[in-house]
Amino acid sequence: MEKLPHNRIEKKFFLVLGATVVLTFISIGNVFPQVPALTSTDSGAVVLLKKHALLKSELTKNTYHRPVVFESQENAGKVSSAVYAILDSPFTTVSTTFRNSYLWCEVLILHLNTKYCHASSETASPARLAVNVGKKTPQELADTFLLEFSHRVTAETPEYFSIELHANNGPLNTTDYRLQLRAIPLLEGKTFIHLHYSYGYGFAGQLAMQTYLSTLGRGKVGFTKITSNEQSDYVGGMRGAIERNTMRYYLAIEAYLASLQRTDMQTPEARFQYWFDATQEYALQLHEIDRSSYLDMKKSEYKRQKSTSLNLR
Repeated sequence: MEKLPHNRIEKKFFLVLGATVVLTFISIGNVFPQVPALTSTDSGAVVLLKKHALLKSELTKNTYHRPVVFESQENAGKVSSAVYAILDSPFTTVSTTFRNSYLWCEVLILHLNTKYCHASSETASPARLAVNVGKKTPQELADTFLLEFSHRVTAETPEYFSIELHANNGPLNTTDYRLQLRAIPLLEGKTFIHLHYSYGYGFAGQLAMQTYLSTLGRGKVGFTKITSNEQSDYVGGMRGAIERNTMRYYLAIEAYLASLQRTDMQTPEARFQYWFDATQEYALQLHEIDRSSYLDMKKSEYKRQKSTSLNLR
């Protein structure tokens, strides 16, 4: 029987609602057999499939000129942002890539603020990532901040994949960093993903972030449009900051996956060029340095990443 992930997940969803559903494949004339109640993994896939259906029109036509939809929110002590997107890569490629902690380092180093990334042995449980973050300019590792992420595959089936990176502490007195990626297969060899990024902050963290936003981060905006006094503007502050970084992480994922499919992108330098060019499509939000400065910096940082092994603390 031909395997169509959408049809199978949708049927499970309708069964849970108590509906009587008969799904027939015109091409083969068969009906799915009765399926059991949803497991937690199945329900995660169904939730994501429902979200894809709700966002279908926005994914097709939006201001981003790519199949991407943004969400973000700021609550007391926490800020979060999410990207829903359609990737041109097959689901198996996405799940195989991001279950590997080592390959996360190949993705994260594309980000402007990532200065170094080292993955622990794949036999460790959970795997760990040591990620040094810092300025948007060349920087010695001793002057950067070390984020120690745990890397956990939280669900993995032929129809659903979920991974979480979690760090207890971050720069500027921020805490509870989470980078979560969930994915389901689509037809025609594509994948629908939900990339969620969040962190918490206390009073000291809030003051530190406000200081940054009133100095180096002054005037910077995110992607969500807000309306005030009949005028529309982009969100700023901490929501704007986390939206910018979520988009940078998403474009890093896109760049790395594109390199697996294109013969002209088989080198780290080609991925750096792809990422920089993609960010410049959103220059209002993401432009920070010129192309040659970014490429020179990343080539140096990547060389350091490959030639240096830091002990995880």
